Amino acid sequence: MATGSSTTSPRGSAAEIRTYKGQDRALRADRLGTAGLLLSVLAASAPLMVVAGVMPTTFGVMGIVGQPLLFVILGVVLALFSIGYAEMSRHVHNAGAFYAYIARGLGATAGAGASMVALVAYSAMQVGVYGILGFEVSGLLTTYLDVQVAWWIPALLAVAATGALGWLKIDLNAKVIGVLILIECALVVIFDLAALGKPGAEGLSLHAFNPATLSGPGLGTALCFCIAAFVGFEQSPVYAEETSKPHIVVSRVMFLAVGFVALFFALSAWALTVATGPSEVVKASADAGPGLLFQLTEDRLGTAFTDVLHVLFVTGMFAAMLSFHNVVARYAFAMGREGLLPAAFGRTNAGTGAPGTGSLLQTGVSAVIVLGFALTDDNPAGDPTAPILHLFTWMGSVGALGITLLMATASFAVIAFFVRRGTASAQVWRLAAAGAAGLALLGIAVYTVKDFAVLVGADKGSALSWALPAIIAVAAAGGLAYGSVLRSRRPEVHARIGLGNEAFRLDQAAEATPRA
Repeated sequence: MATGSSTTSPRGSAAEIRTYKGQDRALRADRLGTAGLLLSVLAASAPLMVVAGVMPTTFGVMGIVGQPLLFVILGVVLALFSIGYAEMSRHVHNAGAFYAYIARGLGATAGAGASMVALVAYSAMQVGVYGILGFEVSGLLTTYLDVQVAWWIPALLAVAATGALGWLKIDLNAKVIGVLILIECALVVIFDLAALGKPGAEGLSLHAFNPATLSGPGLGTALCFCIAAFVGFEQSPVYAEETSKPHIVVSRVMFLAVGFVALFFALSAWALTVATGPSEVVKASADAGPGLLFQLTEDRLGTAFTDVLHVLFVTGMFAAMLSFHNVVARYAFAMGREGLLPAAFGRTNAGTGAPGTGSLLQTGVSAVIVLGFALTDDNPAGDPTAPILHLFTWMGSVGALGITLLMATASFAVIAFFVRRGTASAQVWRLAAAGAAGLALLGIAVYTVKDFAVLVGADKGSALSWALPAIIAVAAAGGLAYGSVLRSRRPEVHARIGLGNEAFRLDQAAEATPRA
C-alpha cells in the first residue's frame, strides 16, 4: 500500500475520475466553502438538543455539577487532537476520513476495522436522535393540538424526510441547516443572558468551574456524553473532496468548530447552574429532564419564547439527523469505491452528485432500528420516556464511545503516518499534540466502558453494561477480520483501502503500463 503518496497528484483530472469506466467515482468538488462547511458540521452538534437534552442528563443522571468545566477541558483535548488531524487532512483527501487516515498510518487492515466502527458509530448517533425527536413531537402534538400520536410515527416520518434530502445537493442541505443552526444559537444565547440577568437563589456563582465538582462515579460517563456534544467538528475531512481549497478550509473549519462548541456549551451549562443554583441543578435536572430548559425560559422569557424554542428544538434535531445521515452516506461511498462495500455504494447520483446508495442504506437501517424499539418500548404499560431513556441514551452512548475510540486511534495513526514518511522531525510538535490527545481520549474511552451502566441507567451487573459497548467491539473485530481476509484473498482490494481517488490513478497507471 502506498502510504507515502499524496492525493494531490496531478495525474487524473476530477472529470476523468468521475467518468472512469462509466462510473461516478468522485464527489463533486468546489461545492462548499468555509461558511457552508462550518454550518454543516455544527449541525451535528445540535446546540439546542445538547442544552435541552444532553446537559440535564449529565447533571441529573451522572450528578456532575462541573459540566461547564468539562466542556472547557474537552475543548483543550480536542484542540490538541485537531492539530494532528488537521495536518493529516492536508495530505489525505478522502470521504472516509477516520478510516482512511487510520489505514494510511496503521495499515489497511486497521483501516478496514475503523471503517466498520465509523459506520456503526455514526449510524447509532443518528438513530438515537430519532428517539428524542419522536418523543418531543409527540408531546407537542398532545400539548397544542390534543392529538395522541405514538413517538415512533413522527420518528419514522423524520427517517423518510432525512432519506429524501440525502439525495439532494449538499449545498442545499447546508443552506437549510445553516439557517436553523443560526436561529438556535441565537435563542440559546438569549436564554443564557436571561439566566445571568435573573439568577437563582445563589446568584452568579462560579462554583460549576471548581475542579472539586468533577468527582463521583459518573465522571467518566459524563466525559463521554459531553464528547458527544462536540461530535461534528471531526466530520470536516469527510467533505474534503467537496470543498474549495480543502488543504485550507478543512483545518480552518475544524478549529473554528472546536472553539465555538467549547465556549458556547461551557457558557450555556454555566447558565443552567446559575438559573437553578449549583446546589439544586442536579435535583432540578433529575426531576425535569429535557423539560428543564423550557421551565426556565417560561419563567424568564415567557410562553411565546418557550413555544418557539420547542419548535426550534425539533428543527435542530432534524438538522443533526441530516448531518449524521450525510456523513454515513459518504463513509459508505468511500468504502464502496475502495471495495470494502459492494461497488454500487461507490457511485454517486448522476443528477445531484450525492452518494445515493449509501443514503438508502442509512435510511433502511434507521427505519429498522426505530421499528425495533417501537415494538419493544411502545406499549400502554411501558415507560412513556422510553424513546429518550433507551433509543436516545443507548444509541447515543454507543455512538459516542465509537467516535471517541476512532479519534484516539486516528491520533496514533497520524504519528505513524509521518514517521513512515520520514518527516516526523519536521512535525514533532504536532505529533506530540496528537500523542497527548490520543492518550487522553483512550483514557476517556476506558473509563466510559468501566462505568457504562451509569451512562445507560442500568443496574450494576446488568447485561446492558457490557452488551452495548460490545457493539463497537464487534464492529471493530468484524472489520479487522474482513481486512485480514482481503489481505490474503484479494490483495488488490486490500491495497486500495484508504486511497480514495488515488486508487483511480493507480488503475490508470496500471492500464497504461505496457504488458510484457
